[in-house]
Amino acid sequence: MSGGEDLPGLGEAVLDALFTQADVGVHVLDPRLRVLRVNPVAIGMRGVEQESLIGRPVSEAYAPLGVDVDVGMFREVLATGRPVREALMRSRPLADPDREHAYSVSVYRLRNAEGRVLGLVATTVDVTERERAQGRLNLLHRARERIGSSLDVERTARELVDVMVPGFADGAVVALTDSVLRNGAPGPAARDGTLPLLRCAAAAGPADERPPPPIGSVLLPGLFGPELPSSPMVLAGPEPVGGDVAAEGPLLVASLSARDQVLGAVAFRRRPGAEQFTAEDMELVRGVTSRTAISLENALRFTREHIVMTALQSWPLRQEQDTRRAAEIAQRHRPGGTGAASWFDALPLPGARVAFVVGKVEDPGLSAVATMSRLRTAVHSLTTLDLDPHELLARLHATVLRLAREQAATGETDEPTAHCTFAVHDPVSGRFDIARAGRSLLAVVHPDGSLDTAPVPDGPLLGEEGPPFASTSVVLPEGSTICLASPSLTEQDGPTVEQLAAALGHPVRPPEELADDVGALLAADRVLLVARTRRLPDDDVAEWAVESEFRAVGPTRRKAKERLREWESAVDPFAVGLVVSELVTNAVRYGAAPITLRLIRGEGTLICEVDDGALAAPYLQHAKAVDEGGRGLHICATLAESWGVRYREDGKTVWAELSTTPDAEPEPRRERGRASGEGDGQPKASSSRADGGPEAAG
Repeated sequence: MSGGEDLPGLGEAVLDALFTQADVGVHVLDPRLRVLRVNPVAIGMRGVEQESLIGRPVSEAYAPLGVDVDVGMFREVLATGRPVREALMRSRPLADPDREHAYSVSVYRLRNAEGRVLGLVATTVDVTERERAQGRLNLLHRARERIGSSLDVERTARELVDVMVPGFADGAVVALTDSVLRNGAPGPAARDGTLPLLRCAAAAGPADERPPPPIGSVLLPGLFGPELPSSPMVLAGPEPVGGDVAAEGPLLVASLSARDQVLGAVAFRRRPGAEQFTAEDMELVRGVTSRTAISLENALRFTREHIVMTALQSWPLRQEQDTRRAAEIAQRHRPGGTGAASWFDALPLPGARVAFVVGKVEDPGLSAVATMSRLRTAVHSLTTLDLDPHELLARLHATVLRLAREQAATGETDEPTAHCTFAVHDPVSGRFDIARAGRSLLAVVHPDGSLDTAPVPDGPLLGEEGPPFASTSVVLPEGSTICLASPSLTEQDGPTVEQLAAALGHPVRPPEELADDVGALLAADRVLLVARTRRLPDDDVAEWAVESEFRAVGPTRRKAKERLREWESAVDPFAVGLVVSELVTNAVRYGAAPITLRLIRGEGTLICEVDDGALAAPYLQHAKAVDEGGRGLHICATLAESWGVRYREDGKTVWAELSTTPDAEPEPRRERGRASGEGDGQPKASSSRADGGPEAAG
């Protein structure tokens, strides 16, 4: 048989097979959109005689069968010849009125060999199961996107209802245990299946039926069955619950539990006569309730940690006496419930200085509170090293990177980053050192009312790569006002420069009033620190230049004791003399000119500071019994409350702080000092390591 040979009756045979055997519905329409022919599997044809449709307009013919025909689509295909492929149509056919069906419809124009339009042919395929499966996937995707976004228990319950009604059910009731609603720990699942006390947390239902139970009402076990099901279950005939929930229509209940702990339960219901819940529906509910339970657990954990965080933030800073002498401080924090992990601190430093710290963990989440606490602790620890602000931020940056590695090892994807501003005010010299990581609010108001809102530019966040942290040093006049606040959510959010100037441009007003005005401009959960700088009185500071000779030790010690008598200080003069001798001797032997001794009088304390121009690092040495030297810093550490070293670009300062000893007996102690080798300019008890050289003892 040749390729071009036609078989008699082939066309009629193909059409007959298509109309009688194919699973695809076929509808043939004339140019006036009247039905010419349909096959038995056509849309809506089950149980309907074909003769009742033939010759009738398509919209009129299919309307009684529950099929809404898009006549405009048919007319467009007839006029343009452009086919429509796989258009989706939904209907409830007479043969199955309780179940909505989905059909894929394709429409083509028919023409004969001469090009005359003969009508249309429409094919339909029942894709109900495919669309239902896709709908379940879409619903599950929506649940994963929307449920748990708020980290709030009641909003999570509301999100579950919003996702599932009306797409999955006509009504829903979410009930949570009393302890969960009070942000407490959920209770373990009862072995006998008994239900804990449940209260309605969220509900929705059709407007034309009886209203759902009110929020907060106690729900009796009848709604969820006699026992809380371990997996989603369809209840055949639920009992009415106090007249609030209608016992009509299919009802599916499921527990909200995680890690063998019960958080609540949920019930989904459909209208009377609606389609029953299927096994696929129960599998969908299993996934959604599992997601909801985990979100509720996360919300509980977040709420508990946020309560702790808010307590930490709102706890008033107790200004120690030393910080009061350096600055007058006001603080503000207005909790807002968002969990923005911000903190502030005012920390006393050696030399009567004070450090101001304001920070915030970026992108707060479940680990924000822990990160904030660890960073705050790290700052407290690093301040004991007396580091420059920019060096302290560098160490804190390394801490944040280590925390990121720890979280990555535990499977957490969020890497912590943080803003932090660290500033140090010296009330002796008025020097103000500051460094910034991120974009915390920073403003300095001078006594004349002039405002500087950018003494240091923004820097990279802690935990992010970028240039070194910006830092600067300035000398502030006494009475300057420093304003520090944690950053806003965005750079555009927050007070403008004009608003800050209006709030802070009053140098005579006390910091408490300024903090009220600035705090009113800040959003909730931002912390604020306002400090008015002070200078120590001249009578509380004594300073002498020291020759870089051992013979200068004795006169310097005598000057220190003479000033101690002038101050009528209760600090033991023998201890002061010995500490001054050892620190000055160390500076002469291992340091470099210029050398300066400074005494700072405090309330109940005396600070001895010796500056020199070398960067040699003194260290505490344990001398042997037969050694003649090497006990200098050990003696200082024994007599002083604390001691340490801080470095500058041009040298270092070794300091020791002594406290008052009212019962001191100076004269016997002085004799004992001579017996121990205290003499004018005799370096007997000092130790230092100079530039990596060998250990040496005086």
